Amino acid sequence: MEGRIKVVVGKLGLDGHDRGAKVIARALSEAGMEVVYTGLRQTPEQLVRTVVQEDADVLGVSVLSGAHMELMSKLMELLNQRGIKDITVVLGGIIPKSDIEKLRLLGVDGVFPQVL
Repeated sequence: MEGRIKVVVGKLGLDGHDRGAKVIARALSEAGMEVVYTGLRQTPEQLVRTVVQEDADVLGVSVLSGAHMELMSKLMELLNQRGIKDITVVLGGIIPKSDIEKLRLLGVDGVFPQVL
């Protein structure tokens, strides 16, 4: 990997709360990473398309809607179908502890549940 680490940050699903994703995107940018924020209401297909277009090193996903298992399953399936194996995928949001291991088994590298 040459140069700065490139991170795509996106909000999967229909919820409209993106403050946390924006805070993370800004922090990563201030840490020297190149960040592409895709905005609200992204589909798994849209995020994978952006990952490919941007040749991203990391994909950061935020899901607050409760649909994280379905959305991340589809996202990981699409990444695998495209042969994208060399990307780090991290997820943050409202994630029950009981789902963390399931998400890791899907191939999600890091899961960061909201601390209440």
